[in-house]
Amino acid sequence: MKILILGGGGREHALAWAINQNPKCTSLLCAPGNAGIAGIAECVALDIEDGETVAKFAKEQAVDFVVIGPEAPLATGVADALRGENILCFGPTADAAQLEASKSFTKEICAACNAPTASYAFFTELEPARAYIHEHGAPIVIKADGLAAGKGVTVAMDEAQALAALDDIFSGAGGAVVIEEFMEGEEASFFVLSDGKTALPIGTAQDHKRAFDKDEGPNTGGMGAYSPAPVMTEAVTQKAMDEIIQPTLDEMSRRGTPFQGVLFAGFMIKNGQPRLVEYNVRFGDPEIQAIAMRLGGQILDLLLASAEGTLDQAKVNWADDHALTIVMAAKGYPGSYAKGETIAGLEERSPQVKVFHAGTAIVDGEVVSNGGRVLAITARGETLKDAHDRAYARLKRIDWPGGFTRSDIGWRAL
Repeated sequence: MKILILGGGGREHALAWAINQNPKCTSLLCAPGNAGIAGIAECVALDIEDGETVAKFAKEQAVDFVVIGPEAPLATGVADALRGENILCFGPTADAAQLEASKSFTKEICAACNAPTASYAFFTELEPARAYIHEHGAPIVIKADGLAAGKGVTVAMDEAQALAALDDIFSGAGGAVVIEEFMEGEEASFFVLSDGKTALPIGTAQDHKRAFDKDEGPNTGGMGAYSPAPVMTEAVTQKAMDEIIQPTLDEMSRRGTPFQGVLFAGFMIKNGQPRLVEYNVRFGDPEIQAIAMRLGGQILDLLLASAEGTLDQAKVNWADDHALTIVMAAKGYPGSYAKGETIAGLEERSPQVKVFHAGTAIVDGEVVSNGGRVLAITARGETLKDAHDRAYARLKRIDWPGGFTRSDIGWRAL
């Protein structure tokens, strides 16, 4: 099969790495790709948020299967355009992608199907939102109502922080915000494939959102993750499927917008009860790096089953292992940071360890930094400690003075 992956981050490198291991993949393209992806795929320049452009390219190149990585092309309807041209693709329609593109839409779905989640209020004007904060106090959660690349959420521990987050959201035209109650518990990420009819859980992980050790500092797109998530026991997983995931999928179908793709649910779990924090409609980054290390080439078979409507015949073959990924980010992230810094020490040495590229480019034959989150050092092992030790040992061999990491990925479970 000739396969096209849309995207150029760590998520897409992990997907490309796994898909490339499957013998069904005979040719691999990626748009736009990055320095790491370039080692296993042909990277092409393409406006991946324009469905007509993507569909035209796929037809001209005789692409058999398109995997849409990021959320933005899904929200703009790239999957709709591809299906309109009878091109097999993985990813939900623009209507179904509202589960990520609109926080208020997700809250409406949860209310309609009685899925447990935080109580909330929705505002399109600043002053009523500020009044709500004064009335309810803190801690409280502020969410920009739209795509924010994993960084549009502020967990405000005091009113001043909450009000500052509101000011930021409403600083431009057309701001909208969802304000939620603060939920206590342990977070976990749950990934479920759907073909519009069948739901198939394919993995769990735990992410580290804060920039610095012991969950301190600003919120980021993710500084590391590990899989599986210990808090997602068999009982919790079944509760999540019965009370949150399946009711959501049923409600989407009832509305005439069946969900086809990966539903990434973020949960807060307390006393064995999961509550929905948010939905994403693409694989999480950096969670997918850890999950991809554990699943390997079967990822392609699972994505094809979702796209072809045959998930009822699919099965996930899990090894009894663990994986952990450490994100190496540019100093200053998630604020301002430098680009174009040379990175050395990226040579592969072990099949149990992989350095996935996120924000990298090739300049004059050298790999350089080209983003905030730049690398994801990922390892697998029989135990989480094995994976942890391998990943941190590999991290030491990377030569990039302009990068930083957390030193405690997996600390809750080790």
